[in-house]
Amino acid sequence: MNVEIVVENRSEQLLMKALTFGASDIHIVPTSNNYSIHFRKYGKLFNAGDISIDLGIRMISYFKFLSSLDISEKRKPQSGSFQKEFQQKHYSFRVSTLPSVFQKESLVIRLMLQNATHPISALCYYQKSADKLINLISNRQGLLLFCGATGSGKTTSMYSLINYSSHTLSRHVISLEDPVENSQENLLQIQVNERAGVTYAAGLRAILRHSPDVIMIGEIRDRETAKIAIEASLTGHLVLSTIHAKDSVNCIYRLMDLGITIEEIRQALVGIVAQCLVQVEQDKRKALYEILSDSLLFEAILATMRGEPYYLPNIETLVYQMQTIGVEKQFVSNSI
Repeated sequence: MNVEIVVENRSEQLLMKALTFGASDIHIVPTSNNYSIHFRKYGKLFNAGDISIDLGIRMISYFKFLSSLDISEKRKPQSGSFQKEFQQKHYSFRVSTLPSVFQKESLVIRLMLQNATHPISALCYYQKSADKLINLISNRQGLLLFCGATGSGKTTSMYSLINYSSHTLSRHVISLEDPVENSQENLLQIQVNERAGVTYAAGLRAILRHSPDVIMIGEIRDRETAKIAIEASLTGHLVLSTIHAKDSVNCIYRLMDLGITIEEIRQALVGIVAQCLVQVEQDKRKALYEILSDSLLFEAILATMRGEPYYLPNIETLVYQMQTIGVEKQFVSNSI
């Protein structure tokens, strides 16, 4: 059999095996003697076997070809994506390569089912949290921020809320992401492409001229994006985004680090949501939310203005409470 056909078949079989297993990621990592394959599921890595060095190199080249990456370039990190259909379901596969000390590439593939949405009530452990998030997304303007560890479900929560906003509230929603993780037919989604000049800041400026009601930004990562997001939230738009912070209260300090004044924060913020996941059944996880809004948000901002600490039961406290009733904590990385 032709070598190319063998490589293509083995690659397709690997993707199918990972999807059947319910994996979120595939890791193809070189060792001194072979390539080791692992599947990530619920934040844990499971061994999925080993393949020869030659087959590993060829499979990585195949996935790079599908992702429109430079197959000849093995010394620099690259990232891309491709899409395929399995069992009448459309999936997107995000590919990332990294050179290793063994002079061979390592490959990670993120598996994402497209056009998949979940009602927020199905994601929350507490129905009260779902009700509160629905109230927050019903605001006509303001800034709603999400924070949490990598893989804690922040993007899934935001997709759920903007779909509610689009379907139930009949609002025009535009997202700006890097990359677009979940293609939605009913949303206008823009992908960041820095090589083409579409940065978060430039993309956000363009979106504001496109008459949106709700804007979802994948991440606020620099001063320029933070400033434009604040301005958008103060001029009749509801803006959702993620931000790196330890917990909900520390999001306020993170915004100040990005050059946002405390007065702008007071006027723009409608809520801050810290999130983590807990495993409730063998193959089922739910989200715990620490929601800072209304009077609690006002108190936190007031304490920040006075230079005083503000203490709120954080996610670790919530998880401890969950553990006391027999729910196992599951984090993809360190808890917040």
